[in-house]
Amino acid sequence: MGGRMPLDRVLSQEEIDNVFRNRRDAVGEEVSKKALAYDFRRPDRIAKDQLRAIHMLHENFACSLASSLSAYLRAYAIVNLVSVEQLSFMEFTQGLPSPTVISALAMRPYEGSAVMELNPSLVFPIIEILLGGTAHGASAKLEREITEIEQSILEGIYRIILNDMREAWLPITALDLEIETTETEPQMLQLLAPNEAVVAISMEVRIGECVGMMNIGIPSIIIKMLRQKFDQQWSVRKTESTRIDRERILKLVHRAVVHLDARLEGTTLPTKELLELAPGDVLTLDFPIERPLQLQINGVVKFRGHIVASGRKRSFHCEEFVRSAVEETAGAAS
Repeated sequence: MGGRMPLDRVLSQEEIDNVFRNRRDAVGEEVSKKALAYDFRRPDRIAKDQLRAIHMLHENFACSLASSLSAYLRAYAIVNLVSVEQLSFMEFTQGLPSPTVISALAMRPYEGSAVMELNPSLVFPIIEILLGGTAHGASAKLEREITEIEQSILEGIYRIILNDMREAWLPITALDLEIETTETEPQMLQLLAPNEAVVAISMEVRIGECVGMMNIGIPSIIIKMLRQKFDQQWSVRKTESTRIDRERILKLVHRAVVHLDARLEGTTLPTKELLELAPGDVLTLDFPIERPLQLQINGVVKFRGHIVASGRKRSFHCEEFVRSAVEETAGAAS
């Protein structure tokens, strides 16, 4: 038998315990490598790739909203997407100012409501502009609750925001957005449980000298319900256009009308002096003859050149192509 263990030998209890202990440790290491931490306090958390898709969606929303607000208010507006993150509803409301303008936002056909908040530093300058004034810094420093009359004045702003938000979400799903109720204290709007997760979207809105924040909180459960639609929309990789695609696009824009404008950029003149001009006055343009003019196509500078005679008409002779900053960046990258 040599050094071999007899087949009829009985193992001690200590040896049996060692065998099971070693086996249990080995299995535990294998399981720990595959296991992922799960936060039972936040069961509605969504994936990071879906957060990135929401970020891209609301970047488009910010660009569209900036144009709409500028046209509606007749004042230059800038909207920047600041952040998209996941918070508990309590954390979201604690980060809002008080008093403020906070509304419950229905997102039909889905159950549940989102939250939209407009800072007072943004609301009061908008009201001042809508009432015929100009947005100065004084109106942005007001810290009081809005009145019912002021709230009714904001209905047009709500309509623009909801329309642009609806259009931004249209590639994902059709939403019927509607303001259900409006409060001035975040704690008064108890739509969700304090620990329920929301996707918090923060945007900075700049109108003239005034800057304010617009915050939107969407329940994570609604975002999770749309996971498949997000994947279908954003996972499709764009390929290079084919010759047939380019010909089709060229055919569509073949009859498009563009506006050409040759501008002589020179001196400026106060309105008072312009009104006092009389026949015989000489207006110095301060523009050398040899300096090329700029040719704008739909308001964008594309060529430099000079005005020339073409028969009995005047024409523009293109001498230099002007590349935009985007085109220069793309050329440098390639």
